[in-house]
Amino acid sequence: QVQLVESGGGLVQAGGSLRLSCAASGRTFSRYAMGWFRQAPGKEREFVAAITSSGTMIVYADSMKGRFAISRDNAKNTMYLQMNSLKPEDTAVYYCAARSALTWTRLKEDYNYWGQGTQVTVSS
Repeated sequence: QVQLVESGGGLVQAGGSLRLSCAASGRTFSRYAMGWFRQAPGKEREFVAAITSSGTMIVYADSMKGRFAISRDNAKNTMYLQMNSLKPEDTAVYYCAARSALTWTRLKEDYNYWGQGTQVTVSS
């Protein structure tokens, strides 16, 4: 089992940047594929990005390509999401998730563990 805690959210102006972190408990972090999702008020939770357990393969939602970068440091049991050129429509609660598998997936139903989320607000 793994517990996840997100941090790094906040209020930023459009065009600004934030880096989110997801700290995982346990000694088997490197066995989990990880993902970032987000949920805006009144909307479904949507896929943002995912990374394989080794960090060698990454996938992004189309609207985040070129602006967001997912990474992980297995030695620190931590995953990151660097968000650049932020837009008001990026405003949401951002969640990290872990999957008991080596490969990534875009489907939230395939993730076994979730953090509590961190709020990101982008002002225009």
